[in-house]
Amino acid sequence: MKNMTAMFLALGLLAAPVAFATPASDSLLAQYKSEGAGKADAAKAKSDWTREVMVEGEKMSCATCHGTDFSKPGKHHKTGKVIEPMSMKVNAERYTDVKKIEKWFKRNCKDAWGRECTAQEKADFLTFLLAQ
Repeated sequence: MKNMTAMFLALGLLAAPVAFATPASDSLLAQYKSEGAGKADAAKAKSDWTREVMVEGEKMSCATCHGTDFSKPGKHHKTGKVIEPMSMKVNAERYTDVKKIEKWFKRNCKDAWGRECTAQEKADFLTFLLAQ
């Protein structure tokens, strides 16, 4: 019986999503909290990822350019420029530079939602993306 319990526990751990963290992501999550963000909500970010908003006459969402398979490259909707995969599992450079993370949040939130993201939204998205 003990062996069965251990086996199910091990299988459960393998199936659970693994969240990566970097010094940059830890620093930013602390910053977002100091700016008023509450507990990061990855489930909310998952829902928001595909939420469409009209921006300059086009329906836009994060998934418009980045897609929903984070292990694959995306493509910018206007320029066609390839966007490297969002998953740290295949793109180890993701989420390792505070300035880059902030730069892309600023640009992408404006592109996808027509405004900058709040500290809470950034905390939610960063937590969600680290688990991909």
